[in-house]
Amino acid sequence: MIRLVLTLLASLCLALPAAAERLISGLSTETVQITSGFDGERLTFYGTVAPDAGAEQRFVEGPFHVVVVVLGPTQDRVARKKTNNFGIWLNTEQVEFKRFPSYFHVLSSARLRDITDVNTLTTNYILPEAHAISPNPAGWWQTLTFGRELIRLMSEQGLFGVQENGVQFLSEGFYQAQLTLPSNAPPGPYIAQTYVFKNGEIIARKSDGFAVRKIDFERFLALSATQYPLLYGLACVVLALFTGWLGGVVFRR
Repeated sequence: MIRLVLTLLASLCLALPAAAERLISGLSTETVQITSGFDGERLTFYGTVAPDAGAEQRFVEGPFHVVVVVLGPTQDRVARKKTNNFGIWLNTEQVEFKRFPSYFHVLSSARLRDITDVNTLTTNYILPEAHAISPNPAGWWQTLTFGRELIRLMSEQGLFGVQENGVQFLSEGFYQAQLTLPSNAPPGPYIAQTYVFKNGEIIARKSDGFAVRKIDFERFLALSATQYPLLYGLACVVLALFTGWLGGVVFRR
């Protein structure tokens, strides 16, 4: 009899529709243009948590938490340590980080450690420190130490940051977040990775991309410096010599 009851209960659980949610997200612009007067730009990220396509449920049940991770183009970076040797500061140690984010900012609807556990935050690269513990030939401790210092320096430049309570829910399933890109934001492709949490678990995620591009004369200079470095260097030398000669002529008069 007990076995029959358990079998009926199991069948009933399998017959019930599983609650599933999906994320519908977007952002205010797909292209940020850098000109000579660029001093930063504010971006808006928004979205809603809705029932999964084909699900029988018509409404979603929270509470939910949302985390938006904005990643800039990756670069190879070197963190160096200077030591004072007989009054002379020298670079004595260094650690190279491959494919390190040139920009990293996190927006969340609450404190990250109140949303989920540290292991989930680290494995999904939501915490800034997660980028400082990637496998590296320098060793775990050396990588962590230099990585934290690199993150600290980039945070002082406005290139790394965490803004807890930066995501606002306007209703149970609709959210909005705003982020101001600094004037020194590196050009290139960016990704906004959005995570939806419920009871500490990731139940939905979605990526939205945008680009930061230099235009007009700034784009010409950037392309010249990267594609034709020799000609660019010679042009800078000629321009410097001409400017110096012109200044001498003007002040002589």
